[in-house]
Amino acid sequence: MAYVISDECIACGACAAECPAEAISEGDGKFVIDADACLDCGSCEAVCPTGAAHAGE
Repeated sequence: MAYVISDECIACGACAAECPAEAISEGDGKFVIDADACLDCGSCEAVCPTGAAHAGE
């Protein structure tokens, strides 16, 4: 299942820079993950300073 970014996102961009699939982009006040492009690799979760990026349900 694709990763998601919760409202804890501070829009720092660390996740987007780390994403090998370029599935993360800046949304309205936080970053968002394109579920169709997400590789489910967890790279975003590993670098997120607030824990906002996590596996979806």
